[in-house]
Amino acid sequence: MASQPIANSRLSKPKLSPPSPSPSPSPSPWLAKTECHLISIIHSSKSTFQLKQVHGRVLRLRLPLTARLAAQLVSAACSPLLRAVPYALALFRHSPPSPPVFDALVRALANCSLFSAALSHFALITRSGLRPSRLAFPFALKSAAALPSPRHAACLHAAAAKSGLDLDLFVRTSIVDMYVKLGSAACALMVFDDTPGWHKGSSVLLWNVSINGCCLSGDLEVARRLFESMPTRSVASWNSLIQGYMRQGDAKSAVELFHRMVEKNVVSWTTMVAGFLRLDEYEQGLGFFEKMLDSGVQPNEFTISSALSACARMGALERGIRIHDFALKSGFRENGVIGTALVDMYSKCGKIELAAQVFDVMDRRDLLTWTSMILGWAIHGHWAKALQCFEEMKCECIEPDEAVFLAMLMACSHSGKVERGLQIFDSMRFEYKIEPTIKHYTCMVDLFGRAGRLNDAMSLMKAIPMEPDFVLWGAFFNACRANKNVELAEVAAEKLLKFRPKHHGTFIFLSNMYSGAGRWDDAEKVRTVMKDSGIERLPGWSYIEVEGGGHHFVAGDRSHPRSKEIYGKLEELATRAKEHGYEPDTDWVLHNIEGEDKEESLGCHSEKLALALGLLSTPSGADIRIVKNLRVCGDCHLLMKFASKLCNKVIILRDIKRFHHFKDGRCSCGDYW
Repeated sequence: MASQPIANSRLSKPKLSPPSPSPSPSPSPWLAKTECHLISIIHSSKSTFQLKQVHGRVLRLRLPLTARLAAQLVSAACSPLLRAVPYALALFRHSPPSPPVFDALVRALANCSLFSAALSHFALITRSGLRPSRLAFPFALKSAAALPSPRHAACLHAAAAKSGLDLDLFVRTSIVDMYVKLGSAACALMVFDDTPGWHKGSSVLLWNVSINGCCLSGDLEVARRLFESMPTRSVASWNSLIQGYMRQGDAKSAVELFHRMVEKNVVSWTTMVAGFLRLDEYEQGLGFFEKMLDSGVQPNEFTISSALSACARMGALERGIRIHDFALKSGFRENGVIGTALVDMYSKCGKIELAAQVFDVMDRRDLLTWTSMILGWAIHGHWAKALQCFEEMKCECIEPDEAVFLAMLMACSHSGKVERGLQIFDSMRFEYKIEPTIKHYTCMVDLFGRAGRLNDAMSLMKAIPMEPDFVLWGAFFNACRANKNVELAEVAAEKLLKFRPKHHGTFIFLSNMYSGAGRWDDAEKVRTVMKDSGIERLPGWSYIEVEGGGHHFVAGDRSHPRSKEIYGKLEELATRAKEHGYEPDTDWVLHNIEGEDKEESLGCHSEKLALALGLLSTPSGADIRIVKNLRVCGDCHLLMKFASKLCNKVIILRDIKRFHHFKDGRCSCGDYW
């Protein structure tokens, strides 16, 4: 909507007498009243055009552009609504130099994230012979921290001390905060310790900033000591220390502190939910979210997005849907961080169509939202839709970044589109001038490896400008395993063990390869080394939601209350599948044991147990959704294809690599994973 002129509104016929042609040195009551009237209109301006009309009115009435008026015009021009920085600088250049105008400009430039310009104009204050005020220093200190610039920080601290303003509580707190943001907790604590006692006793904020600095530096012992010494604590004091414990992985201390709080706000609860999410304790995080709702505290968008992210990691679709419904009923829109979290949650819970629906109704989609949608299509094997989404994003003038290209390369890798992947990789380097990271090269090695082009993968690894890391060699090792190339796998395994001598995955996969090749002695040697070195394999687990609750299984699990029914159902399924041509793929069993024992070993894999419970508990027509923390084995993949046809079920399995949608005896991956 076009801005409406205001020249004919409140300014057109001021209910004031005309100004005296020669005003007296001291402002008259009329002039003071006029100035207040103009300032109120300055702050009600909705556009730069309206602001310039106010300025023009000042000139037309031949009013003096006082320091107060100029400062207000500069502040309004750089407000979040207008962000008219060039106009603010022009005002500054044509105004008499004065501390209020300088203060307003430094503050405005810092708030617009123009930190270098803010520091330059702060330096100009001293060169002009003026003394910086207590209102300019905090924003100059903020700019030095944001650049970051330790040299400027030291100079500003010295200037504040020289002028005596470092004893001003507002300035002193800003100095401590600056050192915290620069990662210099020792300097921050020195300033805090040198603060006079009467200052410390009157400023909770100074204590909070110091505690936060100790938490960020990892010195929780000092942070706790400061916390316990505080004369008065605010909710923010508790929140800072709780977040520090969560950041260090000490959830026990965080929970103990949280329960000691008399008053908890939304930040307190969000800190707990997000903290458990960061620690991969998703069930705990969701538990705190549900307790928060029971306590009557209204969550904010970050609390909801954290809870949705926990559902995404767990594959807890039903709980994610309940949180989505709650968000809509509470007035939150499917936009911003909540919209992006919903796209991610539905994608990772196997409902890619619902993710696309949320994505389509969003009217504000940033780069992270587009990345989540493209990645969603990628992990579900829809490379064409991922490509279409990528092209639509570019049409909306959103520049792709490293993460978007990584998602696109994953889409090509999961679908075997080698040439298309090469085109995208070259486009990233030559068209968008984005240097590939080790993750991009790892994805390219995976792309070649899945397609059986091991020589191309090896050539790329030799050509990359950085040293291959553990993950890159791991991708090559998996490619060798998939293509049953034992010789190259041994080379890759040797490299992997140099990086992580006790990594269980390398030993497990190498033992598996030797077993598959019939080299039982070599397989046994690998297992002996594992045992002698005390290396334990990462336990595989599978998760399924049925009847409103989540159920975890590990291989051979008999702890479930319905264990007898589960194993009976699994045996029944295997028998029916064999009648229709299923033959257990015993190559996935590591040990040199008899065929019948191998089948028994295969029959208790965690994803099969979850499948059996799903067949027992899900109503007719309902999909079965399973999440596995490792890569699905070939035999389980084969049995699920048979189960989808024999039981007329859609089975959606998410493993560590991608989604598998089983329907009518076929998998969406086309047996390419």
